[in-house]
Amino acid sequence: MLTVGVDVGGTSVRAGLVDATGEVLDTSRAPTPHSDDALEDAIVGCIGELAGRHPVAAVGLALAGFIDADRGLVRYAPHLSWRNAPVAERIAARVATPVVVEHDANAAALAERRYGAAAGGRVVVFVALGTGIGGALLVDGKLYRGAYGVAPELGHLRLVPDGRPCACGKRGCWERYCSGTALATTATEMLASGTNAATNSVLARDAALDPGRVTGQRVASAAREGDKLARRAVADMGRWLGEGLALVADVFDPELVVIGGGVSASSPLFLDEAREHYASIVTGAGNRPLARIRTAQLGDAAAVVGAAELAREQVAAVRTIRR
Repeated sequence: MLTVGVDVGGTSVRAGLVDATGEVLDTSRAPTPHSDDALEDAIVGCIGELAGRHPVAAVGLALAGFIDADRGLVRYAPHLSWRNAPVAERIAARVATPVVVEHDANAAALAERRYGAAAGGRVVVFVALGTGIGGALLVDGKLYRGAYGVAPELGHLRLVPDGRPCACGKRGCWERYCSGTALATTATEMLASGTNAATNSVLARDAALDPGRVTGQRVASAAREGDKLARRAVADMGRWLGEGLALVADVFDPELVVIGGGVSASSPLFLDEAREHYASIVTGAGNRPLARIRTAQLGDAAAVVGAAELAREQVAAVRTIRR
C-alpha cells in the first residue's frame, strides 16, 4: 500500500510517495501560497502529480498548527491562513482519497520512532529546529497530544522575559533564540555591534549587498567556513538549545531527545555546546541521569514519512473495522 505524505511548510509544500518500509519513492513540490484556496490548490496539485504516476491509498498532511483530536480540523496554524478549517474533508473531496492531518513535529517524531533515531526509545522528546521550533512527545511509542491536540508546544515556552517579540504574540519564546530564523537574527545583531569580528565577517559583505541574504542557512555555511562572527552566532544558538532542553527535561524527564528539522543538518556546529550547557544547568545536575541527545536520521523527509505512515494506519484501521 502506497500513501502520500505532504509537509505543508511556511515556504513550500513538499509531497512524497512512501511505501510500507518508510522509503520515499517519488516527490513533488510547490511554493506555499498565502490564501486558503491557493494553498489547497497547491496541496491538491502535488498530490495529483504523484497520484498520476502511482496508485495512492491515502494522504497524510503534516503542518505546524493546532489539530483537533480527530485529526481533520486545523484550529490554528501560525504560518498558514487556516483557522478552524476542515482541511482533511476539503482535500479528501478533491483528491477522492482519505486524508488525515497531523502536527508536523508529531509526524516527524513518529517517523523517527519507526525508522530512525528514536527507535526503541521509551520516553522521547522530538525537537524540530526550522523556521521556528516544533515539539513532540512519545511515550512507549505513542504520541502524546494533550487534551485538545495542542501539546507539547515547546517553541513558545518563554525563556527570556521581555525578550524578542514572537509571532505568537508573546516575547522571549524559545524559538526566537534557537531556530533558523533566530540564528539569522542573532548574526544580524552581532553585525551591528561594530566589533572587529563584525567588520571582517563575510556576513557583513552579504548584509551590505542585501540584508535579506543573512539567513540562518547562510550563517551556518559561514560558520563551517570558519567565519568568527558566524561561529559565535551558532554557539549562541547552541547555548539556547541547551537552556531549553534543560527546561524540557525538568518537565518530561525523557531518556532520549532527538533534534530534527532543517537546522539539524548543521548540528555538528552546535550540538556539543547544547549538550554541555544542558548538562550543567538541568535541575539536579550531577545527581540524575541525563537524556541522550541525538540528531534525527531522516532529515527533512521525516514529516513526509510520518504523515504517510499515519495515513497508512488510518486506512488499515478502516479496513479492519469493515472486516
